[in-house]
Amino acid sequence: CNFSSFKRPMRIFCYFSFKLHCEHLLAIAPFSPAARNPQDDIKTYQELFAKLDTNKDGVVDVSELKEGLDAMGIKTGRGEEIISSGDDNKDDGLNFNEFSKYLMDHEKKLLLTFKSLDKNNDGQIDYMEIKQSLADLGMNISEEDANKILQSIDVNGTMTVDWNEFRQHFLFNPATSLQEIIRYWKHSTVLDIGDSLTIPDEFTEEEKTTGLWWRQLAAGGMAGAVSRTGTAPLDRMKVFMQVHSSKSNKISLVGGFKQMLKEGGVTSLWRGNGVNVLKIAPETAIKFMAYEQYKKLLSSEPGKIQTHERFMAGSLAGATAQTAIYPMEVMKTRLTLRKTGQYSGMFDCAKKILKREGVKAFYKGYVPNILGIIPYAGIDLAVYESLKNFWLSKYAKDTANPGVLVLLGCGTISSTCGQLASYPLALIRTRMQAQASLEGSEQQPMGRMVKNVLEKEGFFGLYRGILPNFMKVIPAVSISYVVYEYTRSALGIQK
Repeated sequence: CNFSSFKRPMRIFCYFSFKLHCEHLLAIAPFSPAARNPQDDIKTYQELFAKLDTNKDGVVDVSELKEGLDAMGIKTGRGEEIISSGDDNKDDGLNFNEFSKYLMDHEKKLLLTFKSLDKNNDGQIDYMEIKQSLADLGMNISEEDANKILQSIDVNGTMTVDWNEFRQHFLFNPATSLQEIIRYWKHSTVLDIGDSLTIPDEFTEEEKTTGLWWRQLAAGGMAGAVSRTGTAPLDRMKVFMQVHSSKSNKISLVGGFKQMLKEGGVTSLWRGNGVNVLKIAPETAIKFMAYEQYKKLLSSEPGKIQTHERFMAGSLAGATAQTAIYPMEVMKTRLTLRKTGQYSGMFDCAKKILKREGVKAFYKGYVPNILGIIPYAGIDLAVYESLKNFWLSKYAKDTANPGVLVLLGCGTISSTCGQLASYPLALIRTRMQAQASLEGSEQQPMGRMVKNVLEKEGFFGLYRGILPNFMKVIPAVSISYVVYEYTRSALGIQK
């Protein structure tokens, strides 16, 4: 689904990434809204249960569920969650009572979702009702995209979806609200590549009231912490090359690592990582709270937010969070570049900076850092939307769900493009943060530093350290995604 107000692939809501084809379920048992009553439902569930219970022991386990659905031509994904969500007696399987109860409960929730989409109460959903329902949630999509969503559910080609089609499409899919159905293309902050300039994540009102939002943020924070720790050596090399590399002092990747290992040993490769991880929690919390307030101030209609309003609110929230935690950014750079014995830790670093340079030192490089938010967030959002629209126009035939690899690929490419656009400002920021700690270094304002870099090193001098920066993108994305999935599972967040 093309939801222009959503950003970054965070959570894929499906337990199964498959489409439940109508003809297969009709072969099992016909669903007729006119003739439906509890007895019909029980009979339907009995026939379906009998087909899935291949060993006839009265219990359907994960392997039987997958094999049974495969035999009916239904593409299976992960059945563990369906079993665990309906398994009341915790025997790793569903008996008929548990199986029918799961389907009945799920169907009730689906009916509420169907009714919320059926604006004119005629028993049919058309593309305009889908478009209007999303607009009510603050997500504006084109008629073409609304048609794509409709076509992915419409089995008989009537360009409308009745309760039968809707029910059959989502029967084994735990999409119990419109907010869940639209999360395919949610572009969220789970992809942590070391920078914190992205537009904040979006949460539904249900997530905010149930407390699910803080668990999502906690899972993202844990993913970021592990990801940053895993790629810390490359991050330190990036900072090292940004500050020390020049035309007269060329530092290669291998040469730089040799210098670091010789000076401080293997553990020196993780210098500055502690404060880099510690700043995740306050920055995420401040950005989230500020974003919610800026959305209220900037939205033209209460409860709705347009793409440009979202971009402005996200940028302002990022600037607010960066302003609050910026002293930690300065300490991270100083600790990353420190020599053995220079600082005993984060507090010692802060104390020495305050004593020698004063409070102002904690905001050196602040201006280029804030300026970098706009090109990063803007290009990241624009590239992601372009890639998403390309995929939808070329490959979205039976479903709007692109799968994990496409989602991760779009998020990675868009984030990398954002980094590329804002990298010169990041380099200037890092040099300004570090210059007071370098012997014989002249204290230069931003304008003069940019001018000197261009005169002495040329345009590409603004991209010193870009190689290790790009090298860490794929491992950072991979680590953060895997850790996020495990953490959200541990916190009880369903997919």
